[in-house]
Amino acid sequence: MEHLVVLTGAGISAESGIKTFRDADGLWEGHDVMEVATPQGFYNNPQLVLEFYNQRRRQLLEVEPNSAHKDLANLEDQFNVSIITQNVDDLHERAGSSNVTHLHGELLKVRSTVNHEYVQSWTKDLKWGDQCDLGHQLRPHIVWFGEDVPMIETAMDICARADKLLIIGTSMQVYPAAGLIDYVPPNTPIYFIDPNPAIHQIPNLTVIAETATNGMTQFKQLMANN
Repeated sequence: MEHLVVLTGAGISAESGIKTFRDADGLWEGHDVMEVATPQGFYNNPQLVLEFYNQRRRQLLEVEPNSAHKDLANLEDQFNVSIITQNVDDLHERAGSSNVTHLHGELLKVRSTVNHEYVQSWTKDLKWGDQCDLGHQLRPHIVWFGEDVPMIETAMDICARADKLLIIGTSMQVYPAAGLIDYVPPNTPIYFIDPNPAIHQIPNLTVIAETATNGMTQFKQLMANN
């Protein structure tokens, strides 16, 4: 089977009702990003940060995967599919995708503030005073601004083994994720699904100027005709 690598971002989950966090004015749900998505913000006001992610977690548990998520999962019948997502939701997994790498962490997991190897599933509200087995405060398992992206090297290796690359729901403007396109082998066919595509011209690029759900319908047709 050909190896299809898929890079996904907020646009694919937006059609499920997941808010994309950042508004036009740069605020995240009314908060400055430095308040709710940085280690310093957590240090300054942990209760605010915990409640911010509690709200995101509650919302996630109320939505469902959309047809784009399901179409990607169904492509496993045709390809060896590796999904690399900037999203922190679990909609790819719920849709049935079996190989998902989360670059920015997972909303339905928490980790110790001291031992980052201590990670566990978490679906309820996370409160100040919730601790790991060693008595350390738990925090959202999210990669905040200013923190290392621990899965980026894994993602680079996946991209280096791509036979085809599909980009969906992401502007490819945020690094280090945006740099992953540089790791696919030369002459790899690249497909870009975005309603307002803004991507530099690169060889072997096919642009599908549609939303994630409509774009996946067209992508499936392209693959069926190959």
